Amino acid sequence: MALVERSLKEYLYALIPGLKVGQSWQSSHDLHRLTELEELAQCINSTAASVLEFLKIDCRDVEITACWATVNAPGRGHAAHAHPNSYFSGVYYAQTQAGADTINFHDPRSQMGVIRPPVTELIAANADQALVRVPDGTLLFFPSWLQHSVDTKYSEKNRISVSFNLIFSEYTEQLYKPLWGRER
Repeated sequence: MALVERSLKEYLYALIPGLKVGQSWQSSHDLHRLTELEELAQCINSTAASVLEFLKIDCRDVEITACWATVNAPGRGHAAHAHPNSYFSGVYYAQTQAGADTINFHDPRSQMGVIRPPVTELIAANADQALVRVPDGTLLFFPSWLQHSVDTKYSEKNRISVSFNLIFSEYTEQLYKPLWGRER
Protein backbone atom coordinates (compact mmCIF):
# COMPACT_ATOMS: atom_id res chain seq x y z
CA MET A 1 0.00 0.00 0.00
CA ALA A 2 2.95 2.35 0.58
CA LEU A 3 3.71 2.35 -3.17
CA VAL A 4 0.05 3.14 -3.94
CA GLU A 5 0.09 5.99 -1.41
CA ARG A 6 3.32 7.41 -2.85
CA SER A 7 2.10 7.27 -6.48
CA LEU A 8 -1.27 8.75 -5.43
CA LYS A 9 0.47 11.65 -3.68
CA GLU A 10 2.72 12.23 -6.70
CA TYR A 11 -0.30 12.30 -9.01
CA LEU A 12 -2.19 14.70 -6.74
CA TYR A 13 0.84 16.98 -6.29
CA ALA A 14 0.94 17.40 -10.07
CA LEU A 15 -2.70 18.62 -10.06
CA ILE A 16 -2.53 21.04 -7.14
CA PRO A 17 -2.06 24.72 -7.94
CA GLY A 18 0.05 26.89 -5.66
CA LEU A 19 -2.09 27.83 -2.65
CA LYS A 20 -1.68 30.67 -0.21
CA VAL A 21 -2.52 30.53 3.50
CA GLY A 22 -6.30 30.24 3.92
CA GLN A 23 -7.01 28.94 0.39
CA SER A 24 -8.39 25.59 -0.74
CA TRP A 25 -8.72 23.73 -4.02
CA GLN A 26 -10.91 20.88 -5.31
CA SER A 27 -10.36 18.70 -8.35
CA SER A 28 -13.04 17.52 -10.73
CA HIS A 29 -15.38 14.87 -9.29
CA ASP A 30 -14.40 12.05 -11.65
CA LEU A 31 -11.08 10.91 -10.19
CA HIS A 32 -12.44 7.37 -9.70
CA ARG A 33 -12.50 6.98 -13.49
CA LEU A 34 -8.78 7.70 -13.89
CA THR A 35 -6.27 4.86 -14.25
CA GLU A 36 -3.95 6.70 -11.86
CA LEU A 37 -6.50 6.25 -9.06
CA GLU A 38 -7.70 2.78 -10.06
CA GLU A 39 -6.17 1.10 -6.99
CA LEU A 40 -7.80 3.62 -4.65
CA ALA A 41 -11.18 3.04 -6.36
CA GLN A 42 -10.73 -0.73 -5.93
CA CYS A 43 -9.92 -0.23 -2.25
CA ILE A 44 -13.03 1.95 -1.81
CA ASN A 45 -15.23 -0.66 -3.52
CA SER A 46 -13.74 -3.48 -1.47
CA THR A 47 -14.26 -1.55 1.76
CA ALA A 48 -17.84 -0.72 0.74
CA ALA A 49 -18.56 -4.44 0.29
CA SER A 50 -17.15 -5.14 3.77
CA VAL A 51 -19.22 -2.33 5.34
CA LEU A 52 -22.40 -3.58 3.64
CA GLU A 53 -21.68 -7.08 4.92
CA PHE A 54 -21.09 -5.74 8.45
CA LEU A 55 -24.39 -3.79 8.28
CA LYS A 56 -26.21 -6.91 6.98
CA ILE A 57 -27.40 -5.02 3.89
CA ASP A 58 -28.31 -7.45 1.12
CA CYS A 59 -27.68 -5.12 -1.82
CA ARG A 60 -24.00 -5.45 -2.72
CA ASP A 61 -23.91 -3.61 -6.04
CA VAL A 62 -22.69 -0.11 -5.16
CA GLU A 63 -20.92 2.39 -7.34
CA ILE A 64 -18.76 5.40 -6.77
CA THR A 65 -20.69 8.37 -8.10
CA ALA A 66 -18.08 11.02 -7.37
CA CYS A 67 -14.48 11.13 -6.22
CA TRP A 68 -12.46 14.33 -5.83
CA ALA A 69 -9.36 15.68 -4.18
CA THR A 70 -9.51 18.55 -1.70
CA VAL A 71 -6.48 20.50 -0.62
CA ASN A 72 -6.63 22.84 2.35
CA ALA A 73 -3.69 25.17 2.77
CA PRO A 74 -2.70 26.10 6.31
CA GLY A 75 -5.37 28.33 7.83
CA ARG A 76 -8.25 26.72 5.94
CA GLY A 77 -11.12 24.56 7.23
CA HIS A 78 -14.33 23.22 5.72
CA ALA A 79 -17.81 24.19 6.93
CA ALA A 80 -20.33 21.62 8.17
CA HIS A 81 -22.05 19.79 5.32
CA ALA A 82 -23.50 16.46 4.22
CA HIS A 83 -23.53 14.69 0.83
CA PRO A 84 -27.02 14.52 -0.72
CA ASN A 85 -28.25 11.69 -2.94
CA SER A 86 -25.66 9.20 -1.72
CA TYR A 87 -25.71 6.30 0.73
CA PHE A 88 -22.08 6.25 1.86
CA SER A 89 -19.46 8.94 1.73
CA GLY A 90 -15.87 8.78 2.76
CA VAL A 91 -12.42 10.26 2.71
CA TYR A 92 -8.94 8.94 2.08
CA TYR A 93 -6.30 11.04 3.82
CA ALA A 94 -3.21 11.36 1.61
CA GLN A 95 -1.44 14.02 3.67
CA THR A 96 -2.17 15.20 7.19
CA GLN A 97 0.01 16.41 10.02
CA ALA A 98 -0.30 17.52 13.60
CA GLY A 99 -2.72 20.42 13.72
CA ALA A 100 -4.52 19.25 10.57
CA ASP A 101 -5.38 15.62 11.24
CA THR A 102 -9.00 15.59 12.42
CA ILE A 103 -12.56 15.58 11.11
CA ASN A 104 -15.67 16.49 13.14
CA PHE A 105 -18.94 14.57 12.95
CA HIS A 106 -21.95 16.55 14.20
CA ASP A 107 -24.85 15.17 16.23
CA PRO A 108 -27.79 14.74 13.81
CA ARG A 109 -30.42 15.29 16.52
CA SER A 110 -31.82 18.77 15.88
CA GLN A 111 -32.87 19.21 19.53
CA MET A 112 -29.38 18.55 20.94
CA GLY A 113 -28.60 22.26 21.26
CA VAL A 114 -31.97 23.45 22.65
CA ILE A 115 -31.06 23.03 26.31
CA ARG A 116 -27.34 23.00 27.03
CA PRO A 117 -26.64 22.97 30.76
CA PRO A 118 -23.01 23.52 31.74
CA VAL A 119 -20.93 20.34 31.95
CA THR A 120 -18.04 19.60 34.25
CA GLU A 121 -16.29 17.51 31.58
CA LEU A 122 -16.96 17.05 27.89
CA ILE A 123 -17.58 13.36 27.16
CA ALA A 124 -19.21 11.46 24.27
CA ALA A 125 -22.60 11.35 26.02
CA ASN A 126 -22.87 15.16 26.40
CA ALA A 127 -21.00 16.39 23.31
CA ASP A 128 -22.68 17.65 20.15
CA GLN A 129 -19.89 16.38 17.91
CA ALA A 130 -17.25 13.69 17.70
CA LEU A 131 -13.70 14.49 16.69
CA VAL A 132 -11.87 11.73 14.81
CA ARG A 133 -8.10 11.70 14.28
CA VAL A 134 -7.11 10.76 10.71
CA PRO A 135 -3.42 10.05 10.13
CA ASP A 136 -1.99 9.61 6.62
CA GLY A 137 -3.37 6.54 4.87
CA THR A 138 -6.70 6.51 6.74
CA LEU A 139 -9.75 5.46 4.69
CA LEU A 140 -12.90 6.60 6.50
CA PHE A 141 -16.51 5.65 5.61
CA PHE A 142 -19.65 7.28 7.04
CA PRO A 143 -23.35 7.68 6.16
CA SER A 144 -23.78 10.48 3.63
CA TRP A 145 -26.47 12.21 5.71
CA LEU A 146 -24.07 12.76 8.62
CA GLN A 147 -22.98 16.40 8.90
CA HIS A 148 -19.21 16.79 9.11
CA SER A 149 -16.65 19.58 9.06
CA VAL A 150 -12.96 20.32 9.30
CA ASP A 151 -11.74 22.93 11.76
CA THR A 152 -9.44 25.67 10.55
CA LYS A 153 -5.97 24.35 11.13
CA TYR A 154 -2.58 25.92 11.24
CA SER A 155 0.09 23.51 10.13
CA GLU A 156 3.17 23.70 7.97
CA LYS A 157 1.90 21.75 4.94
CA ASN A 158 -1.27 21.41 2.91
CA ARG A 159 -3.85 18.86 4.04
CA ILE A 160 -4.65 16.59 1.06
CA SER A 161 -7.65 14.28 0.99
CA VAL A 162 -9.67 12.37 -1.59
CA SER A 163 -13.41 12.28 -0.89
CA PHE A 164 -16.00 10.04 -2.49
CA ASN A 165 -19.71 9.20 -2.57
CA LEU A 166 -21.34 5.83 -3.23
CA ILE A 167 -24.88 4.71 -3.94
CA PHE A 168 -26.56 1.45 -4.88
CA SER A 169 -26.29 0.87 -8.63
CA GLU A 170 -29.93 -0.23 -8.73
CA TYR A 171 -30.98 3.26 -7.62
CA THR A 172 -28.97 5.03 -10.30
CA GLU A 173 -30.24 2.69 -13.00
CA GLN A 174 -33.91 2.72 -12.02
CA LEU A 175 -34.55 5.96 -10.13
CA TYR A 176 -32.16 8.80 -10.80
CA LYS A 177 -28.53 9.74 -10.99
CA PRO A 178 -27.20 11.40 -7.84
CA LEU A 179 -26.40 15.11 -7.95
CA TRP A 180 -22.69 14.33 -7.51
CA GLY A 181 -21.09 13.20 -10.75
CA ARG A 182 -24.15 13.82 -12.92
CA GLU A 183 -23.37 14.42 -16.57
CA ARG A 184 -24.31 17.92 -17.60
